[in-house]
Amino acid sequence: MQLSDSNSMKAMDDEQASAIGDNATKGISAAAKKLRMLKSLRCTDKHEKAARRAGARVVAGVDEVGRGALFGPVVAAAVVLPENIRRLAAKGLKDSKQLEQADRERLAEEVYAVALAVSVAEVDAATIDAVNIYQASRQAMLRAVLELKHEATLVRPDHLLIDAMQLDIECAQTKLFYGDALSLSIAAASVVAKVHRDRRMRELDAEYPQYGLASHKGYGTPQHLAALREHGPCALHRRSFAPVANWNNVSLDEEALDALAEIAEED
Repeated sequence: MQLSDSNSMKAMDDEQASAIGDNATKGISAAAKKLRMLKSLRCTDKHEKAARRAGARVVAGVDEVGRGALFGPVVAAAVVLPENIRRLAAKGLKDSKQLEQADRERLAEEVYAVALAVSVAEVDAATIDAVNIYQASRQAMLRAVLELKHEATLVRPDHLLIDAMQLDIECAQTKLFYGDALSLSIAAASVVAKVHRDRRMRELDAEYPQYGLASHKGYGTPQHLAALREHGPCALHRRSFAPVANWNNVSLDEEALDALAEIAEED
């Protein structure tokens, strides 16, 4: 079991999203370095094989998306892939942040076609505000794991590969920083969660057309911030996040806006 006492690097991204201010310039630099580093990593089944050598029979990859958004739920997915996943690797499966929308949707279909079990879970904005985004993300991940099914039968993994977190569940876990760029199972979960959340944002765009959700998916783009200033937040905005809490007095400089845009690109 690979564990760490430090908070995940993604938690730092959430802090940037909810408290843009003096550290905006640092956020830009860190995000740019992170994206360059991610592109240098190789997504393989190395960690899946290691878990099986240690005795695991059912290995699940777990990831979440939407932590840095100002609107809507955080979404997590859990995916159990077969042992032979060369097909997915050959088709270009990797971290969803490095894929175009069409490729993500194509790969999500591939994942559903070959996976032994897939589950998606959401935690809404009200819960995010109540418990904080880090804990809400953990809740979504745990729910996704507990709801894994093959057809109508629940599937209980005996080893979890998780992107930068540890869950409160009696199960062997490997916590991998940048796991969605290193593990094919985590990458599969990342793609499934991202496609699910993006589709959800397009659906909600029809209910809340004033915010432009279909284009920015709830992240803090200049378009979204301008809409907040004009219309104010709705029930699905995360009111604990600074740009939403201060919606009637949002005045971010160019560097801070760029930092929010970087968060959207890497979430």
